[in-house]
Amino acid sequence: METVRVGIGVIIEHDGKILVGKRINSHAPFWSIPGGKLELGETFELAAVREIKEETNLNINDPKVIAITNNLETYKEFGKHYVSVILVAKKFTGQLKLMEPNKCEEWRWVDPQKLPQPHFDASRDGIICYLKQTFYIL
Repeated sequence: METVRVGIGVIIEHDGKILVGKRINSHAPFWSIPGGKLELGETFELAAVREIKEETNLNINDPKVIAITNNLETYKEFGKHYVSVILVAKKFTGQLKLMEPNKCEEWRWVDPQKLPQPHFDASRDGIICYLKQTFYIL
């Protein structure tokens, strides 16, 4: 049975830049903020903390929900429909490390106004919401 799934995306801020990764598995070859899927019974915040630790080795503190995206480009191209909850984390500890080299080629700190391309629609739209300080865009 086809269903809409819930994704989690996290914008991690550091010195005016945000963290993005080059995907090599799911949604390849797109760049994206770190994140993943919401698990049953999980809060958005706990999912964000878990996903960031699993992917980057960073421990984020106090992530906040800032936006939601309806990822219709992904649906049209790959047949998977996700709605993504976007959170922002302004504080973190730990050393950045590529934890899942089978899913991500590299992590890079970038200017959110100059995103590497091609960029995953959920990530791009979440970053637009972040920059415009709005919850949702069409």
